[in-house]
Formats: sequence, C-alpha cells, structure tokens
Amino acid sequence: LTCAAASPAVPRPRAAANTAYATFDRHTFGDFAPHVFRTTDYGRTWTRIVGEGSGVRGYAHVIKEDLKTPGLLYLGTEFGLYVSVDAGAHWSVFKGGSFPAVAVRDIAIQPRDNDLVLATHGRGIWIIDDVTPLRALTPDVLKKPLAILPSRPVQQRIQTYGGWPGGDGKFVGENPTDGAVITYYQPTRALIGKLKVEVLDGSGKVLDTLAAGKKPGLNRVAWSMRAAAPKAPPAAQVAFNASQGPRLPPGTYTVRITKGAEVFTDKIVVGLDRRATFSPEDRQVQFEAATKAGGVFNRMSALTARINAVREGADARAAKADPALKASLLALSAKADVLRKEIVATKEGGAITGEERLREHLDQLYGAINGYEGKPSAYQMKYLDVLGGQLADLEQRFAALSAGDLAKVNADLTKAKAAPIVVAMAQPGPDRAGGAQGLGRLEGWRFSLHAISPVAQEADDRD
Repeated sequence: LTCAAASPAVPRPRAAANTAYATFDRHTFGDFAPHVFRTTDYGRTWTRIVGEGSGVRGYAHVIKEDLKTPGLLYLGTEFGLYVSVDAGAHWSVFKGGSFPAVAVRDIAIQPRDNDLVLATHGRGIWIIDDVTPLRALTPDVLKKPLAILPSRPVQQRIQTYGGWPGGDGKFVGENPTDGAVITYYQPTRALIGKLKVEVLDGSGKVLDTLAAGKKPGLNRVAWSMRAAAPKAPPAAQVAFNASQGPRLPPGTYTVRITKGAEVFTDKIVVGLDRRATFSPEDRQVQFEAATKAGGVFNRMSALTARINAVREGADARAAKADPALKASLLALSAKADVLRKEIVATKEGGAITGEERLREHLDQLYGAINGYEGKPSAYQMKYLDVLGGQLADLEQRFAALSAGDLAKVNADLTKAKAAPIVVAMAQPGPDRAGGAQGLGRLEGWRFSLHAISPVAQEADDRD
C-alpha cells in the first residue's frame, strides 16, 4: 500500500463520507501496472479504477481527490501526473509546462490559491497554478465546441523590484504570471477560420487581442491588464519607463473568443492585491494620471516628428540649392533643431552630462506614477501640469515657425521649382494592445481531455 486517501473533509454529499482511495505498488514483484482502488462503503468493498487498459503509464504512487469537486482525481505514477474529471472512468496525462515523464511521489492542494503541488523524484517541486478550470469540466462542458472556464479571482499584485542575482547555484521556481489568466476548453483543434481572444471594457471597446492556442483540450492565455504604452520621441537614450503602459484599474471586463463564425463571451473580474493599502478609487486616480502623462508623451512624439521633418527636409534641399536659398534652408534647420534640443537629449549620459530635457523629465515622472499604483502625490500632479505646459509652449513656438520661416522658405522653394517641405499633421499615439508587452499564449497547460475514450490523450504540440 503506497497511499490511502479519504475523501476531503469539506461540505460534500453525504455519500462522500464513505469514500476513500488507495494505491498499491507491486513493481518489486515484477508487476509494473498501476493499481488504484476506491471504496464507497467505509472499506467493505473496493473497486479498481485504474488498471490495464486505462491508458495510465507507470505504477501508482499517490492519489488525491480535489478539495472542492468530488470525482476530480489527481494520480501520481512513476511516469507522471494523470487527471480524471469523472471519478476515474477516464484519465488524461498532464504535460503542462514541459512537465517530464517523472515519478510523482506526493500531491498536495493549496486551498487558498487552488494550486496543485507535486513532489517528484529527481525533478524537485512542481506547482500547477490554479486548478479551478478543471473543476468546471463537466460532461456537458466537454461536449461544447468551446467553453471559457472560470479561474481563481484575479489580483493585480503589487509590483516590486530588486533582489540579488542568484547564479546557477540557486534553485528557485518561477513566479506565476502577472497577467490575468484566461482558460478555455475545446474538444478538437481549431482548423477552420481564425481563433481570436479579445478583452473588452464595459463600453465594448477592445482593449487587447491575445495570441490564442488552437490545440485540443485546455488552452491558457495571459492578459497583461495594461493599456498601450505611450510613444516616446527618439533621443540619445532609451526612455525605459515609457516602454510599459499603465495597468488598467480593477473592474469587470469581458473576454470574447471568436472561433470561425462562432463567438463566446464571459466576464473576468479584476481586483486589487489583498495586501494593498490603497483603494480602487486611488487606483482609478493613478490610472488617469498615468494615462495623462502618456498622452503628453504622445503629443511630444508627434511634435518631435514634425520638427525632424522640417530639419531633414531643409538639410536635404540645402545640398542642391543656390547660395541664398541654401542659407535660408540652413537657418530654418537650425531654428528647428533648437526646438528639438529643448525636447530631447542629444548626448548620452543623462544627468552626468547635463543632457536631461523635457522628454527625460517626463520619463522619470511617468515611471514614478506608473511604478506605484496608489494615488499620486499633489507634487506629481502639479509637476505633470508644468511639463504639459512647457510642451504646449514648444508646440506654439513650432506653429509660429511653420507659419513664418517655413512658409517663407516653401515659397522660395516653389519659385526655384523645388519641392516644398511638407510637414504631416500631428497624429495621436498608437492604439497598441497591452498584451504585446510580454504576455500572450501560455505553454503551461499542454493537456487534453476527451470523455469518449478511456485512453490518455497525447497533447497536440502544434500552434
């Protein structure tokens, strides 16, 4: 006898109190078959639920029933983990996260986060994040062409940075994704038409489009819960803070999956980290402030692009112009460059060289607001208004340059039968999806479930 497990002591139907499971290991006698039994009458009689022909490979080490869903079983064998959603009538092998064919010696279920913890022989501890979707896999769900499954409550965890590099000698597991995990089930691989996963806000606006897994069985994708990152103008240094969009505020969002001509929707509720000391109202103020700072970045990028168009256009035409026109073109380019250098740094080194301009100051402020999800300080909000005012002044000065010097130079170019300098109108910032920032399809659940066959299904590894 390698494992004896009673049905968990949580509110269950009365019959569940009679139920227990047991596994037996006879490999030392040359019997490598899995032996798993269940009793429903306090042990008077036992029924074998795993044996020859079940599709389960390896002799059995441990079996556990789910804490909340009777009949949802987790079986550890010498060659991996198997799951049954129908009390052992059918079994499927788990291959999520490239889980190897390794001996699973013990299993525990973390009740708060609904994680499945596996103790393996030789491969350490493995944690399967959130088995809540498995609890929803009823026979009716398994027959649907696609079903969006429930997950544990989504928390926007507090972001932290820092720590020491561990090197090769440090053994740690990867943290769960920071995104909201969306799990869906489809009985067959999506072959006809597009499979698309979208997230919408309360007004029906599409916030993000995620890369969708098409394989049969359970598929998981992660939504970053972030709006599009602002567009920072090019300069001598990278605007690192502006590379990440603000995280959307807590609330209820809609998941929409389009499979060919069929559309499936469900709600996803996003909440605060349970450790947060700020309120949802504070988060809303923070999001609006970060969005406002991002809008200033987008205006700045549009202005810089127009200034560069004047500079580059004037320099290109000066190379072929007569001396008088050339002097006017170079003077125009120099005036435009003065404006550019007030917006962006042109030398590397940041504060060391004194090259911190409007762009660099805004990047620091944006990072401070975006890095803490509580309510911004009064100083930060005032500083944002100041930077926005400085940008508005530069926009007015460029408008005056366009109406004066640029218009005059273009008139001279027309007289000389040369192409005038064309400056495109300012465009709003790009409506990029937040999910493009490192999240999308997860490789975590390479796992198929089919109610029609007792044999464990091999996962389809194709995208």
